[in-house]
Amino acid sequence: MAVQPTAGLSLILRLELQNSTATFGRLASTIGEAGGDIIAVDLISAGKETVVRDITVNVYDQAHGKKLVAALAALPGVKVINVSDRTFLMHLGGKIEVHPRVPVKNRDDLSMVYTPGVARVCEAIREDPSKVFQLTIKRNTVAVVSDGTAVLGLGDIGASAALPVMEGKAMLFKQFAGVDAFPICLDSKDPDAIVDIVTSMAPAFGGINLEDISSPRCFYIEDRLRERLDIPVFHDDQHGTAVVLLAGLLNACKVVGKRLEDLKVVVVGIGAAGVACTKILLHAGVRNIIGVDRSGALVRGEQYDNPVWQWYAEETNPEGLRGSLSDVIEGADVFIGVSAPGILRVEDVKRMAKDPIVFAMANPVPEISPEDAEPYVRVMATGRSDYPNQINNVLCFPGIFRGALDCRAREINEDMKLAAAEAIASVVGEDELSETYIVPSVFNKKVAKAVSRAVIEAAFRTGVARRERRDLLEV
Repeated sequence: MAVQPTAGLSLILRLELQNSTATFGRLASTIGEAGGDIIAVDLISAGKETVVRDITVNVYDQAHGKKLVAALAALPGVKVINVSDRTFLMHLGGKIEVHPRVPVKNRDDLSMVYTPGVARVCEAIREDPSKVFQLTIKRNTVAVVSDGTAVLGLGDIGASAALPVMEGKAMLFKQFAGVDAFPICLDSKDPDAIVDIVTSMAPAFGGINLEDISSPRCFYIEDRLRERLDIPVFHDDQHGTAVVLLAGLLNACKVVGKRLEDLKVVVVGIGAAGVACTKILLHAGVRNIIGVDRSGALVRGEQYDNPVWQWYAEETNPEGLRGSLSDVIEGADVFIGVSAPGILRVEDVKRMAKDPIVFAMANPVPEISPEDAEPYVRVMATGRSDYPNQINNVLCFPGIFRGALDCRAREINEDMKLAAAEAIASVVGEDELSETYIVPSVFNKKVAKAVSRAVIEAAFRTGVARRERRDLLEV
């Protein structure tokens, strides 16, 4: 699959050039011939004989960047002063900070925000613990918790290396839904220790967003936390993916004229995301789902070492199909991939039902390239931002937590997830819906509002909201 230079691989080259048009011409030609894409040219300083410029260039990857810099350094009249990666510059000093909501301008202010005035607020919470939601940051704060064992496409990189991702997650919470979030990276791989730590720090937070925790440990951690805490616990790698997938599938079915209950769905990759996708599809009414992992199709009656696979086998594959992906994909209406690059072949797609729907969500390289699949697929979705129909969790988690926090839900249940999926799907109007537009853009401001409203309604309907409806007028 062709990979284009992106802003995520963008370099700022500070160069000293001989002050002549010919020198700059050679520079620009060399960058173009090397496959670089010049985005900006800025003048830093100029003298009689030399000029210093910053050249911003998009490259394919780090190796390509090094090769391009070496080519420029070899040019006569060009001196490479410094090379900066724009992504690293954005991360310098971290990407988030804390600001006070009220200013402290004098001694009177100080006496109210801190001692002695704060003591009365503490006593009020001790007498009525529910007031912690009214009088502290708890009402609008989420902990983004990770142990760094399953970070993006990097795997087990540890808690410190996971921190930039969790910071980014906190930024998205704030930008898209006004939710204050803080990254908590735990230097422990012990599931019980993680449960104890998160439980102990929960008084400061209105919700817990679990992130990038490896399977099957993530299932255990989430289940235990849900049992012990009275605030929402949401593993975004599972449920965020599942919610957005269902939103996309609801609209894809409209495009191809099929009903959920009539679909044959093949899911490849029965880890955290694959299991969650399957659960929400079953809850939404899909009846025929076949899960495929390293051992092939999971089949009822077989014994699996992984207890999650055992559950999966008992709840899916009603026809008892056996074998590899190629064996079970015959006549499938939908392929859902949360696995690895190249798993789905063109030959497999050709054997699917008429107007096949393919969600190839492995990142950064999907299970089949959109270019290869395009001639044979009616609706194609990936996890990438450079193709149509991106299945991106940002469409889900800000709005779902906004709604859960606003109604002070005890949990985020299946009905709330289903409501979130339907809300995301509804943002794409009937006049906009097409093969290449089944989910809205992550920058569509209608999404978080629609999701939060739908989640609040589902929370009241299922009895997990702790606020009165009239109190929501205060939000």
